[in-house]
Amino acid sequence: MAFLTESTPERGVASEIVPGIRRIVARNPSLMTYHGTNTYLIPRPSGFIVIDPGPDDSVHVNDVLLATEGRVSTIILSHSHSDHRGACAALKEKTGAPVVAFHASASPEFSPDIPLQDGDEVEGMIAIHTPGHASDHLCFARPDGLLFSADHVMSWSSTIVSPPDGDMADYCTSLQILLNRGENIFLPGHGPPIHNPKPYVASLLSYRTERERAIVNALNIRPFNTWDLVDRLYSKTDPWLRMAAERNVVAHLLKLQSEGKVEEYAELWRPTSLRRAQAR
Repeated sequence: MAFLTESTPERGVASEIVPGIRRIVARNPSLMTYHGTNTYLIPRPSGFIVIDPGPDDSVHVNDVLLATEGRVSTIILSHSHSDHRGACAALKEKTGAPVVAFHASASPEFSPDIPLQDGDEVEGMIAIHTPGHASDHLCFARPDGLLFSADHVMSWSSTIVSPPDGDMADYCTSLQILLNRGENIFLPGHGPPIHNPKPYVASLLSYRTERERAIVNALNIRPFNTWDLVDRLYSKTDPWLRMAAERNVVAHLLKLQSEGKVEEYAELWRPTSLRRAQAR
């Protein structure tokens, strides 16, 4: 599928990404984070709302403080992965702003000051529980048709779903939840905005369905272990990208296993129909 790209952003600068919302891209570029984590700033009379303060990086924290003049009223966290949560403690210490996040944190090191449930309202936005990439993942929908999609829907790449906290069945269900909604702009956790996101989300879901079909077709030929499936299904050579692909393959296999379609036997995966055929 076709992903979106953008030029390397100017570091340390809060740029208006859509009217009324500024973005600072953290200084943590990588094969997993694109140019870096998007930290969003929304001005309010009482101070700025900061969505996803980014990694544990004092320079990025100072960039946020400079852009907001230290006036931060609320810190909102989409999920507890370190590239989004790392700066929470320092930003909270320097501003006194509470951290708002899903009530059941996926990280034992973190718990929110203000816990959210699915459907709760925060700063004029609705929290939408979208597990899959992370069990505590939230998207945030505004009444003006804008949605902060964080790492559930990214523009530059598909999302890694890494068990045990990542769950492919949950991920696909969460994609369908967003497909059923009406927002017309997504602001992701990495990469540029997604305009007219419904076809894009549909293509992400189709991509996962096709990947699942390819896995089943391969297993119908012969049993495979996960790394051999990666070799068969992906063309990635970078070790980090291969590791990410392997985690996605495992997530697909566990989903198929929960549906009774495949099973693991002697460290190899095979269709459950093969066992039934051998038993006859």
